[in-house]
Amino acid sequence: MPVLLPLIAVTAVWGVTFVQVKDAVAIYPLFAFLAVRFAIASTTLAVPAARRVRGLGQRGLAAGALLGMLLAAGYALQTAGLERTTVSSTGFVTGLYVVLTPLFGLAFFRTRVGLEVWGGVVLAVIGLAMLSGVQAGSTYGDALVLASAAAQALQIVGVERFASRYDAIALTFVEMIVSFGVFLVIALAIGDLGVPRGRTVWGALLVTGVFASALAYLVQVWAQRRMSAARIAIVFSLETVFAGLFGFVLAGDRLGALGWGGCALILAGIVLAEPAAAGVLRRLVGGGGGGRDGTVAAASDD
Repeated sequence: MPVLLPLIAVTAVWGVTFVQVKDAVAIYPLFAFLAVRFAIASTTLAVPAARRVRGLGQRGLAAGALLGMLLAAGYALQTAGLERTTVSSTGFVTGLYVVLTPLFGLAFFRTRVGLEVWGGVVLAVIGLAMLSGVQAGSTYGDALVLASAAAQALQIVGVERFASRYDAIALTFVEMIVSFGVFLVIALAIGDLGVPRGRTVWGALLVTGVFASALAYLVQVWAQRRMSAARIAIVFSLETVFAGLFGFVLAGDRLGALGWGGCALILAGIVLAEPAAAGVLRRLVGGGGGGRDGTVAAASDD
């Protein structure tokens, strides 16, 4: 349960940033936004990571760099796919990382998961389909988004592989700074990099840079020392639920019966895969104890 609460908080932050990022990238270029976002994330971790990075060694640096490239690839491919397919299709295909994560874990590291986890995966995928209201999109666009989902799944599997081997802060810092470097190159290549201006843009940059990037992925590394990649992926599907909820509250979006049913199935999938989640969700719903964002929502729509 102590592990689940920070993870749920992370998905809530990712969910609320959908609205913020959507408003920000309407007036500031997306890849420039991502470059500055990860620059802020890197700066946030720079001081505590300064002395720790040396302890990573060459293999640790390579591990952090790999995670950073996978993270950046996930965002970039998702954005490219969204430009060529429908928003609903993008939302659903992105969520397929819930399926790909245990498959990659099995293929690369022979990590097996129980039937209850596969049951949670099935419920989460059906819930994502209902919540997205999937409509037919372009084959090429959907293929790019599927590649994005694969990169996200590999990032989760990679974190599981490296989390127990290396210092969490140092590893996350390298991941953030490599992602920043990738987006900086893209933004410069397409001539989109400029100085951010205005409260809307800076507010979104600070929230996504500090909370939805630096702290969120630090929590992921910490949590994956205690939970499997497959379970983490299912919990991360809550991002879509929170995006719908905050869209309903803050932007006047309407989910409809199908959308609310999809939210319920995703929650059911999490409870099935991670029984401790039942107690957490009861607290959240009952109020007895309290308690990746943005690119899809930003470009609509990680």
